[in-house]
Amino acid sequence: MKVQIHRVSAALREPFQSSRGRVDRRDLLLLVLEDREGLAGLGEAAPLESYDGVTVDDALAALEDCRGVLEAADGRDQGELLAECERLAVLPQAVAAVDVALWDLAGRRAGQPVWQLLGGPQPTPIEVNHTLSSTDRASAAAEARSATTAGYRCLKAKVAIGDDAGRLAAIRAASAKDTILRVDANGGWTVAEAQAGLRALGPVRLELCEEPVRGPDAVARLAALTDVPLALDETASIPGALDRRLCTAAGLKLTRWGGITGLLDAAQRARAAGYELYLTSTLDGPVGIAAALHVAAAIKPDRACGLATLGLFAGRPDVVPVQAGRMVVPEGPGLGDALRHWYGE
Repeated sequence: MKVQIHRVSAALREPFQSSRGRVDRRDLLLLVLEDREGLAGLGEAAPLESYDGVTVDDALAALEDCRGVLEAADGRDQGELLAECERLAVLPQAVAAVDVALWDLAGRRAGQPVWQLLGGPQPTPIEVNHTLSSTDRASAAAEARSATTAGYRCLKAKVAIGDDAGRLAAIRAASAKDTILRVDANGGWTVAEAQAGLRALGPVRLELCEEPVRGPDAVARLAALTDVPLALDETASIPGALDRRLCTAAGLKLTRWGGITGLLDAAQRARAAGYELYLTSTLDGPVGIAAALHVAAAIKPDRACGLATLGLFAGRPDVVPVQAGRMVVPEGPGLGDALRHWYGE
């Protein structure tokens, strides 16, 4: 196969602030695998160093380690090829790019969408949350009002970044009465801080708090101390975290689980342990978002998914739109059509 790796740097409309730092631009890698018939599968490596401890250069080096195997891969079994790339690349963010590109290529060869290859039923629109990027009360309230007017039923705000109680109160006041409100601390609290912080946020009626603390033991301790439902995020990928139910839910990311194949396996294990599931992203590009939507069509998430983040980017075409707080799987074979345009290809 012909192997191309493109580095893409995409600016955000506004700085994105979390307890793990500030993001102004997103660097991504687009992997293109083209077979002898000229059909191309797309994959994306989307590490975010402040979240993953993995840089784009790390992911690029890992993908280059797979180049020779991929170039000689025409006709090779998909599972066998992925296993070899997992051995060579190691990093799940790089493995995700290979895995997604192989699924996209398989769908294009078969003339079928990936959700169909996964054995899923005809997909229905998938409910998603709106991620609020504003960090001051007035702007957050205005953003919440705009999002609910646009049809979002679920809003997500970052916490452990200052003025949490005041900002969340403003968001609640500006939202429709039945709006679902969730928060994400990105592991920025200790157990004691999380207990106090969630108690202070009691009046805003939280649906859940995502990744309030870091690590399975800390999550389990906090779950016994608060009535607010908790969800794993970064902690979900720590070995053993999905083997027993530590809290209510698990938000799973495609890039942390090595792509579609790994994400399906993680979802199966999490459900077996008793977790409610939803899918999230870390400012992924449209290939990552589309791949997650295909998985969502197959696993039927229990709660709104955190996949509506493409609108945070500036100057990029709207290739996977959100309508009334829902997203649909892109039409076309493989992952769907028109995704490549977003990357400037």
